[in-house]
Amino acid sequence: MKILDGALGIHGQALAVRTKRLELLAQNLANADTPNFKARDIDFRQVLADTNNQPAAMTATRGAHYEVGEVANPDGTLYRVPFNTAVDGNTVESSIEQAQYGKAAAQYQTTLNFLESRISGVRKALRGE
Repeated sequence: MKILDGALGIHGQALAVRTKRLELLAQNLANADTPNFKARDIDFRQVLADTNNQPAAMTATRGAHYEVGEVANPDGTLYRVPFNTAVDGNTVESSIEQAQYGKAAAQYQTTLNFLESRISGVRKALRGE
């Protein structure tokens, strides 16, 4: 498997992270009417950097610094702070989730295209073309 990891580059890991993000966004949409459900997302760059054991590009320089609107979990999921509050405690905003899902689906397809191109190159190399 290490041979294929080198040939496929980071795209294999990126596909796994993008898959997890699509699953979370789909869960958000499915639970749009569930009381007290909290919308979640993934910081793609952070999770991918953690997967590759690379330090994050941006870090806080003081303990008082924090990111506005999102709270990170160890597995990379973030809880969204809604623009409009709901009476039932649900933080899912369908229009935002649909837009994020569409964007994430396009990014997933792009990653698949990169992988397809890499695999095609490996096949050609193995055939001697």
